[in-house]
Amino acid sequence: MDDTEAERISEAELVVLEALWAASPATATELAERVRGPREWSLATVKTLLSRLVAKRAVSTTPDGRRFQYHPLIAEAEYRGRESHRLIDRLFGGRAAPLIAHLAEREALSDDDLAEIERLLKDLRK
Repeated sequence: MDDTEAERISEAELVVLEALWAASPATATELAERVRGPREWSLATVKTLLSRLVAKRAVSTTPDGRRFQYHPLIAEAEYRGRESHRLIDRLFGGRAAPLIAHLAEREALSDDDLAEIERLLKDLRK
């Protein structure tokens, strides 16, 4: 999947893709059960989202009798990495430090977040 295709994954499609990352393969019915929660999406809605993901080559299908098993074609870490880079490039000129500064200024970082960032920086410097 190239960056253009990854960019076109909507928030709703991402919910379904995340359910597949959690456990795949899965049928449309199984996915509808997993994502139902507060969204109250019908099976038809989930099938529409799956069709879009298949068309975008983010998900593949395997026939299983009269139904299909769905499989993610992109790894979660790969997708999140691309999206993170895209956000940093678009909003912060490709630099991560201004993003962290922005979050710190808005008090969006908890003490646990700060401790984890400090650990990550320490590990990177080794």
